[in-house]
Amino acid sequence: MNHYQLKDLSLGMKQELSFSITPKMMDQFREITGDENPLHRDTAYANEHGFAERVVYGMLTASFLSTLAGVYLPGERSLIHSVEVKFVAPVLVGDGLVLRGEITAINEQFSFIEISLSIYNQNNKKVCRGKMQVGVR
Repeated sequence: MNHYQLKDLSLGMKQELSFSITPKMMDQFREITGDENPLHRDTAYANEHGFAERVVYGMLTASFLSTLAGVYLPGERSLIHSVEVKFVAPVLVGDGLVLRGEITAINEQFSFIEISLSIYNQNNKKVCRGKMQVGVR
């Protein structure tokens, strides 16, 4: 876990993390949220609708933004103020993903940073893009 203070951060700083979406994650997310959409829980249903595997919950994919801010950039001193995401391609169960974040703005007066982010699958296809505003305590 990083311990950056605002003075330690600079424009262009980058962080990358990799993760894979497992069936267990899908089951746990469904249990927490109650989202029973068959596209997420039934492989046969997903196949009938043109997908090779179940489609991952978009918010499960986006939940790793919390890891980016809370562990890496800036780390333990973070407090997420806002998140804007666009899901540009489906993520399927079993996909390996890479999340890339870059500091694009620093506000010293109000002690926050803005992070531009992108998530790519194992084929280097962008599946999500967005930005976050993160307070640095």
